[in-house]
Amino acid sequence: MKVILLQRVAKLGQMGEVVTVKDGFGRNFLLPQGKALRANDANMKSFEARKVQLQAQNLETKAEADKIAETLNGQTFVIIRSASDAGALYGSVTTRDAADVATEAGFTVDRGQVVLEKPIKELGLHSVSVVLHPEVTAKFAVNIARSAEEAELQAAGKSIQELAAEAEAAAEFEIAELFDELGAANVDGEDMGRD
Repeated sequence: MKVILLQRVAKLGQMGEVVTVKDGFGRNFLLPQGKALRANDANMKSFEARKVQLQAQNLETKAEADKIAETLNGQTFVIIRSASDAGALYGSVTTRDAADVATEAGFTVDRGQVVLEKPIKELGLHSVSVVLHPEVTAKFAVNIARSAEEAELQAAGKSIQELAAEAEAAAEFEIAELFDELGAANVDGEDMGRD
């Protein structure tokens, strides 16, 4: 199926290009979403008449997306989740979760705009991309933690593994001190217990 693109479509082409796509992709996605028109003489004439208006509209929406991207880039949002001691989440953080946390912070982000580089299944800081316009992408971070205190430590640069190692080292130190105290008490009281 040949279609005329009414806006830039990633990995397909720019506005105004006539491209060949699979029938299902054209019928089920491009045409219903208003991203393309079937390539025939009537639609070509219609597109040429509307081309200036579509380009102006595209520039306007791109400018809005640039403003939002400017404020959204570099933001970090905290998501509190249950996880194992090793840092593996019980479940995963989805595009909906990332969109919801950004929306709660005052940004208008739809889950369809969110792109995860890989599934988020561990505690820590993870990068999330948001496609605000076909030509504008913003990046923000989500800080997945078990508590607000843990989120602050992660934001300071400590990983879950480092925090667990520190806690384990502190516990081992306390145990060693306890045994040292018991050993010293045993040496002092050696004569009393043996007869």
